[in-house]
Amino acid sequence: MSDKIVYSIGHSTLSYERFLTLLRKAGVSAIADVRSAPYSRHFPHFSKDLLKSELQMDGIAYSFLGKELGGRPSGSQYFCEGVADYESMAKAPEFHEGLKRVIDGSVKFRIALMCSERDPLDCHRCLLVGRALSERGVVVKHILPDGKIIDQEGIEQRLLESSDQQEMDLGNGSRTKLADAYRARARRVAYAVLPQSTQRRTAAS
Repeated sequence: MSDKIVYSIGHSTLSYERFLTLLRKAGVSAIADVRSAPYSRHFPHFSKDLLKSELQMDGIAYSFLGKELGGRPSGSQYFCEGVADYESMAKAPEFHEGLKRVIDGSVKFRIALMCSERDPLDCHRCLLVGRALSERGVVVKHILPDGKIIDQEGIEQRLLESSDQQEMDLGNGSRTKLADAYRARARRVAYAVLPQSTQRRTAAS
């Protein structure tokens, strides 16, 4: 097993106190904020500046990586039919730079990637960043609101089950099915610009 471990957490509607409890239970010592827009109108305690200040007072480091690892790409080359294309985004130089910062940081800190979505399967922190880290040998563990933890392998099993592909092995066919399952899920939840209007859905902020 790899000695590099990275967690993830979605703040969702949590109070700051519950959020902090979950971090401490997992031994997290640093937050890597991967929201493209690090603000919350309804839950202002998760807005960047206030969150950073609160975490630092509680002994947890904070770093904003939304430009490198955020779910809302700025270039048209990272969209497919109006939806953020995670496979293209994973090839971007700035994305690789962000991954390197997380991997290097995991040597000194126990890092948790933070975004807003409650369920890892609804968020790019899992479908994009977690997948890429796992492919690089990092053990990725997702902290759920009830305190339970599911690793990336467990997430992939859920993906396959939701795609009616319940068998996982090391064969090429299984890897292809898993890639297809990732792609299909990303198309459902990724940030999108609707062509009929300027309205945006922000499922992967």
